[in-house]
Amino acid sequence: MSSSSTTGHVPYPQQVRQGVLPRPHGRSGRSPGAYRLVRTPPGPVNPPLLDAAQRAVVDHGDGPLLVLAGPGTGKTTTLVEAVAARIAAGTDPSRILVLTFSRKAAVELRDRMALRLGGARGPQATTFHSYCYALVRAHQDADLFAEPLRLLSGPEQDVTVRELLAGQIGLPGVRWPDELRACLTTRGFADEVRAVLARSRELGLGPDSLARFAARTGRPDWGAAASFLAEYLDVLDLQGVLDYAELVHRAVLLADDVALPGYDAVFVDEYQDTDPAQVRLLRALAGGGRTLVAFGDPDQSIYAFRGADVNGILDFPEAFPRADGGPAGVAVLTTSRRSGAALLAATR
Repeated sequence: MSSSSTTGHVPYPQQVRQGVLPRPHGRSGRSPGAYRLVRTPPGPVNPPLLDAAQRAVVDHGDGPLLVLAGPGTGKTTTLVEAVAARIAAGTDPSRILVLTFSRKAAVELRDRMALRLGGARGPQATTFHSYCYALVRAHQDADLFAEPLRLLSGPEQDVTVRELLAGQIGLPGVRWPDELRACLTTRGFADEVRAVLARSRELGLGPDSLARFAARTGRPDWGAAASFLAEYLDVLDLQGVLDYAELVHRAVLLADDVALPGYDAVFVDEYQDTDPAQVRLLRALAGGGRTLVAFGDPDQSIYAFRGADVNGILDFPEAFPRADGGPAGVAVLTTSRRSGAALLAATR
């Protein structure tokens, strides 16, 4: 028989497995050798060494600026340093907004800014869709929607579209062209309809404007899509849900009607991935010559299939003019820290 059984004590590992923790000893409430959590304040962070092009972006004053930055040129480092410089100069972090496209990128930006600021409060760094969702939720009409609006997942949207299309097969008032009616129940046609719905909302088109466009261009299929869009939006409202394109569209409409938070500076990462609706939102947030610093690379525009428009970055200087009416400034980061010159030349 072990010593633990003779003394009536259960060894500490067995106590843990049995869900019994040893009582603390002493006036301090801690047993000898017990662990305690100690939070060490972050130490000073040495600023990175910036090249002349990066320093020019960090030192940028007021007004719009487009920063063209290829892979490995220190784009994220420059963005973080530009934010840190404004906060060090006295800008309230709550008056700085940082927008990006993926949750992973937003988390990385928040982590890097927190490290650079030494644990001090940083600005809001979020995705376009998260910002739009917060805006729409904050101004949700309580008389129309008893519950908070919910985002529709991709599979849910697919089911909704396919069910609506299947229900239109026998309806005499539906004007799908005869050559398309046999396709209404196919997955491929449902995917095409989803794309039309999303692109229409990204361009700011509603059912009426889409129908007028269809009549002007002689496209009966787009006319049928306009009727379908009206029915689809009614279903979303009845269910209290939004898809991602409708979310940004409604945020843009709200931006024209409500007082948005005032920002001293708005930073956008991966600007080449913006769609027309997101550009309109940025005009409401930081247009009219206000400070908007957009980082991007037209050569990395790979999301055209989901509405991204490379013309957004190409047209930035004219789309976001300075307060005096002149085109926005353009800065270029050219020093690659990731690849050699020969490899970069081969990719061009």
